[in-house]
Amino acid sequence: MNRLAQERSPYLLQHAGNPVDWYPWSAEAFDKARSEDKPIFLSIGYSTCHWCHVMEHESFENAEIASALNADFVSIKVDREERPDVDRVYMTFVQSTTGSGGWPMTVFLTPDLRPFFGGTYFPPTSRWGRPGFVDLLQEIAHVWKHDRSRVDHAATELFDRLKTVTGSDGRAQVEATLAGPETLAEAVSQYERAFDARHGGFGQAPKFPRPAELFLLLREYARTGHEKAALMTFDTLRAMALGGMRDHVGGGFHRYAVDAEWRVPHFEKMLYDQAQLALAYLEAALVSGDALYAAIAEDTLAYVRRDLQQSEGGFSSAEDADSVPPEGGPKREGAFYVWTDAEIGALLGADADVVRVRFGIRPGGNVASDPQAEFTNQNILYTSHSLEDVAARTGRSIDAVTEALGRSRIALFEARAKRPRAHLDDKVLTSWNGLMIAAFARAARVLAGRPFAAAHLATAQRAAGFIRDRMWHEAERRLLRRYRGGHAAIDAYAEDYAALIWGVLELFESDGDPAWLAWARTLQARQDDLFWDETEAGWFSTTGSDPFVLLRLKEDYDGAEPSASAMSVMNLITMAHLFDDHEARRKAQRTLARYGPNAGRAARVIPLMLAGLSAWHAGLSQIVVVGPRDREDTAALLAEVSGRFLPFAVIMPVEPGARQAELARLMPFVGPMQMQDGRATAFVCRDFACQAPVSSPEALASLLVAG
Repeated sequence: MNRLAQERSPYLLQHAGNPVDWYPWSAEAFDKARSEDKPIFLSIGYSTCHWCHVMEHESFENAEIASALNADFVSIKVDREERPDVDRVYMTFVQSTTGSGGWPMTVFLTPDLRPFFGGTYFPPTSRWGRPGFVDLLQEIAHVWKHDRSRVDHAATELFDRLKTVTGSDGRAQVEATLAGPETLAEAVSQYERAFDARHGGFGQAPKFPRPAELFLLLREYARTGHEKAALMTFDTLRAMALGGMRDHVGGGFHRYAVDAEWRVPHFEKMLYDQAQLALAYLEAALVSGDALYAAIAEDTLAYVRRDLQQSEGGFSSAEDADSVPPEGGPKREGAFYVWTDAEIGALLGADADVVRVRFGIRPGGNVASDPQAEFTNQNILYTSHSLEDVAARTGRSIDAVTEALGRSRIALFEARAKRPRAHLDDKVLTSWNGLMIAAFARAARVLAGRPFAAAHLATAQRAAGFIRDRMWHEAERRLLRRYRGGHAAIDAYAEDYAALIWGVLELFESDGDPAWLAWARTLQARQDDLFWDETEAGWFSTTGSDPFVLLRLKEDYDGAEPSASAMSVMNLITMAHLFDDHEARRKAQRTLARYGPNAGRAARVIPLMLAGLSAWHAGLSQIVVVGPRDREDTAALLAEVSGRFLPFAVIMPVEPGARQAELARLMPFVGPMQMQDGRATAFVCRDFACQAPVSSPEALASLLVAG
């Protein structure tokens, strides 16, 4: 076993038995590189990454390749999910020098950590138009030993270019003009041009879920009534829900689709996708009134609660794409999820034909092209035909088809449970847990009155309590990023604070507990202390205190995970309307202004930031409901609010008595609000000026419709 056996990261532990003399990211490794004058081979990935597994098996388990690495390089392995700060620097380098990025990431560094060559996956020998890893190692070792000036020159030139690209050279000219509403119209038109009207989503294959885009479109629909913005969102969410990217047996979503039709997924399941997609489906349910979207959200949350929530309350990070097939043998992508036609027939008997038609099952498999032979004769479940079509083709009634599908799902789930399960990455990450807390808390409101609403709230409360108890040190005002095996470590990054604050604010809006609100305010103050850039606005990703991370960057891209600055803008807009906080308003405005009057042209890059701009121009209202939580009249008023899509409102459930007194210390304006004639009462306010209180859902509905 190498040094990685002493680490806690599941990804690093996966490489602990390699013959490569791996080091974690550490001073020990850097000292060795300097003392022996060797280049650093930096390999970055994560534990559920399919191509990371492939490169490990092909290269890092290979004794000959390991010998070459051990002789001429100092090899360092980094988990990108634990150390996004390291990943971000070198991913920016790889993207700027090759035009693309991904994991596993392969970068060669000088002993002082400057990159001079990088890429992603390399096969052991040349194929698929990619140079072989063995050849690459030999060439770099030769140049390092015999043409060192060439390496030093490249490292200096490329690092200078990297500083320029990232704005770390001190020459960046940041905009300081807040974009007007017209830039949001330009943003929506960017999505209209990229929209795939046939299959849903934006652009062509591969297709990744990016819920931040949908959050922007739905907010613009709410703000302006732009119908196409809503329709694009509905079409995209429906296509994802019906395609193979969704797990039709166990719930939840796979990472992305390799094709334009959302049919063939890359099978890993990430916590951050489940959280954001659940939020997007909940919002679509409110806007459209279509029960499908609420059902998909609940199905996704059920998967997370069942398979990802740990006994202490936190959520595990991900499930792998690869697993051992039912028949045994080496791990294969998707083996846990796919089915042969014969299996369907044997398991389902008389219901098999219904499932075959509904989910596109074919005797020879339903994946048309498979150059790696991963899915030969295998079927990926996707919704091939509507219930009406299935009924017509099988000669059954729609009710009979629905019943058959329900029985079949249970049978498939139970059969699948007997298969070897994919690896679970059980580390708890604060940022991803924050997003998941937000999703469960929002579901408790939106789905109030449904059977699992109370469970959604309890799940969010448990998770938030776990983070507060295990990963937040009150005396030191210190938040940690990662928890695993009873041990919390790694100082949190800006994204951890921002996502957790988002989750905690959503939780307050759902249960009205003043403790969440107070904690959110404390977390925001600490985030600002550590990461806020008063000179150019926005939040740095890191504190800049680690001398081994060469660049202190800000993340602007709202990709698979939303950026810290975008989440923070949304949080601060909410806080400004909870606390009448002028400093929160100032920071939000300055950050939005960083992107200037033409921000709409970058809509595909900064969608959540533009959702914040939409909220800024719409202005937020405050909806206060005063009444005991266990009373029907209180529940009726809250249901009237939660059943509407109100992205530009802050909801404040106020329990009379001690809780209201505690809230009044944080938000003085709620202190005088009282129930009218002993009935639960709602106050609809804007900029802390309130309309006359109302006590009936009908009267409240009139105020909400009037805006």
